[in-house]
Amino acid sequence: MDEYRSANLSLWRELVAVHAESTEYDLAGFIQGKSSLRSVELTELSDLNGQSVLHLMCHFGLDSMSLARAGAHVTGVDYAPEAIALARKLSKQVGVKARFVCSDVYDLPNKLKGKFDMVFISYGVLAWLPDLNKWAAVIARFLKPGGFFYIVELHPTTLLFADNADGSGIVATQAQAANPRLVPVHGSYADRTVKLTQPVKYKWQHTTADILNSLMQAGLRLEFFHEFPFCSFQKFACMEKGSDDWWRFPEGIAPGVPLLFSLRAAKPHSPRRKRVARARRSGSGAT
Repeated sequence: MDEYRSANLSLWRELVAVHAESTEYDLAGFIQGKSSLRSVELTELSDLNGQSVLHLMCHFGLDSMSLARAGAHVTGVDYAPEAIALARKLSKQVGVKARFVCSDVYDLPNKLKGKFDMVFISYGVLAWLPDLNKWAAVIARFLKPGGFFYIVELHPTTLLFADNADGSGIVATQAQAANPRLVPVHGSYADRTVKLTQPVKYKWQHTTADILNSLMQAGLRLEFFHEFPFCSFQKFACMEKGSDDWWRFPEGIAPGVPLLFSLRAAKPHSPRRKRVARARRSGSGAT
């Protein structure tokens, strides 16, 4: 695991400077006040004012600070020191109060104290996680009773397809590759032409069942699971970007195939707290 983690961390440390200069992240627009949050999470997280939020795998914190601009009290976490350094610098530059912690997700209970109203994760994170059960346990550890976990992410169904030979469509591929997959590095999703020194990365494939079962095993209760026929980047060569900034298949290609999902799962209150609440409502005064 150290070999995989070392390679991936090396890549993400290098990508910080690349992404900070890319039009995909639009750092200049963010500095001028533009939110990096997209329409899906803006719709589904309608009231953040006063909420405490833990943002895992936050990169250099644009979504973290956008959540803070919406009124949340945010702690962002990433394992790349360069990402956390840039997040802290940007936070001061734009005058957005947010806390940033440099830590691997799995080691976070040793680095951070406290509980949060929401744990937030967005776009392109699950493939970097080898153990979803451990990941979900960390999420549950940091949620207050009654708090919730929210994720918006590339749909596992996309793993079943690949570009066809000329890039004009897609073809079915193997349902599940061995974990982890060794993938040669050719640029970044934010800049496909950039030359990087890290030659390979390691990624893990997880099914929808893997995701849901890990959260339920950690004691969380599913509140919704939504699917969308678009995604946040050009996953396949034939995809086209719409005026709403989402990428979709051209008409007639893979109709109905979900490309993105969002999920909300809550941490239940303790049984004793429920009994006390019921007793208070009934006026019995029982504990």
